[in-house]
Amino acid sequence: MPLDDGSGFLTSQLGAPALPQGDTGMLRRSAFIVASLALGLAAARSDACTRILYGSGAGNQIVGRTLDWMEDTGTHLWAFPKGMQRDGGIDSGSIKWASRYGSVVASIYDIGSVDGMNEVGLVGNMLYLAEANYGTEAKVGKATLSIGAWLQYALDNYATVAEAVKGLQAEPFRLVAPKMPTGDAAGAHLALADASGDSAIFEYVDGKLVVHHGRDHTVMTNSPTFDKQLTINSYWDEIGGGAMLPGTYRAADRFVRATYNLKSAPKATDSRTALASVFSMTRNISVPLGIADPRHPNIATTIWRTVSDITARRYYYESVFSPSVFWVDLAKMNLSAQGAKPRKLDLKGAPILSGEVSDKFAEAAPFAWLH
Repeated sequence: MPLDDGSGFLTSQLGAPALPQGDTGMLRRSAFIVASLALGLAAARSDACTRILYGSGAGNQIVGRTLDWMEDTGTHLWAFPKGMQRDGGIDSGSIKWASRYGSVVASIYDIGSVDGMNEVGLVGNMLYLAEANYGTEAKVGKATLSIGAWLQYALDNYATVAEAVKGLQAEPFRLVAPKMPTGDAAGAHLALADASGDSAIFEYVDGKLVVHHGRDHTVMTNSPTFDKQLTINSYWDEIGGGAMLPGTYRAADRFVRATYNLKSAPKATDSRTALASVFSMTRNISVPLGIADPRHPNIATTIWRTVSDITARRYYYESVFSPSVFWVDLAKMNLSAQGAKPRKLDLKGAPILSGEVSDKFAEAAPFAWLH
């Protein structure tokens, strides 16, 4: 009789599919079972979004991500120039900075930047993480930063992943995460990638910042925490994706499938094919619109997708409600400190846009961070 262990895997009463016999197989199987059980302890809304980092045969670096949520996120695109005076948006003790780099970002509910790329090619993607615990109460005395500004702080201040790892590991602020407009906890983890193919994933677990830094960290989904995702994926590596892959829409299953697809996809040597490959993988891992499971009400459908071509400095956006893709060429967007103003591309009502859209942004006051 199949058992649903809460992880999104369907297993028999005897556990997961058998590995080759021997100590290694037994150890991997045990690790898999422990990690899978941990999934069952995750908080209710644990599934939203997938991120992949693809390196082409020509050395191009391209990041694709999905944004999965239970309703329209009120997303707009924003162009923020360098030299902007910023603060953490929480209180008089919030951290302050001036942006060193301009960026193009996607917002949700106009309370936070959740995706984007800066002018020198650092890409940031923020995904939901139910287990996030920022340890804010134990860090009283440090400057505050709204969770809505976490990604923007990285894009404003750092040119490379290595710079960001060094800067963020010093913890110059304490993250504050008020409830979101939906009433959900604002739990998130952050992925960064740069033009060299370097990658890092930042998570706050039990109040402590955990950083996974390395070029092999090319996939991120949601619960459980990244270390447990890697453990589960090592099990499925033994099975082999050509034989079987987990097929649900839960985060751990999507992690395994995205990893397999990324490893299996040819490394295209021309930029157009490389871009198409990333689009095809992000579409493949998306959750179809309207999909619902009464047993798992936390599973959300894909609302929009982005693809960040770091090498070309182009930021592509695709709404599931629109038949076309459009993009921003950062070289055509004025992000200079000399007279440039924040600008907004209003996406209310899912307008049908295509091609390069930098000229369609209009001046707008920047939104306030979640507080």
